[in-house]
Amino acid sequence: MAAGTSSYWEDLRKQARQLENELDLKLVSFSKLCTSYSHSSTRDGRRDRYSSDTTPLLNGSSQDRMFETMAIEIEQLLARLTGVNDKMAEYTNSAGVPSLNAALMHTLQRHRDILQDYTHEFHKTKANFMAIRERENLMGSVRKDIESYKSGSGVNNRRTELFLKEHDHLRNSDRLIEETISIAMATKENMPSQRGMLKSIHSKMNTLANRFPAVNSLIQRINLRKRRDSLILGGVIGICTILLLLYAFH
Repeated sequence: MAAGTSSYWEDLRKQARQLENELDLKLVSFSKLCTSYSHSSTRDGRRDRYSSDTTPLLNGSSQDRMFETMAIEIEQLLARLTGVNDKMAEYTNSAGVPSLNAALMHTLQRHRDILQDYTHEFHKTKANFMAIRERENLMGSVRKDIESYKSGSGVNNRRTELFLKEHDHLRNSDRLIEETISIAMATKENMPSQRGMLKSIHSKMNTLANRFPAVNSLIQRINLRKRRDSLILGGVIGICTILLLLYAFH
């Protein structure tokens, strides 16, 4: 009975190792497929930037089919390996030799860790491939939109240019109006301060005049002399004018 159970355990371990080897090879090929898809999409993007060729990837559809096929195969292998691990767990729980349970559990845990690593690697590679493909589809749609815009009619392009120029003119006009308003507001804000400054100067002059009455009287005398001189000069000019008129009409 012990020999039969031991043979059953060895068969399970053999199946697990075989599935693990197959998964390792599949995952390596799966990762290479993702890498080649990324490089081909990059080369195609560069070619599109330097040429007007909008043809999609030549191997895009075939790579997609290979991706789907390999993903299904890997998922099937993971499911089979999970089933073998479950059988190994059932065997360790029903083993009739308690002294071997520790060694069996250690072996089972190692196979479970390998299964977990393979599952994580598969999902990570698959997610990367899906992200690259989604990005490539988005870039393809953007390139098509750009090409369709470039291939548009000249009338539409001319109309768009006119609209853009008109929009720029409106923005410049708005900017000039805002600057003018800001200057007017600044002038309005400075007027009270200037008025106060003039009042302060006038008050200081009055204070000086009141503080020095001699200076004030001197200034008044100078003003009176100027006024008197002006009156005398005006009288002389008037008399001379009258004499010239009388001499002219005599």
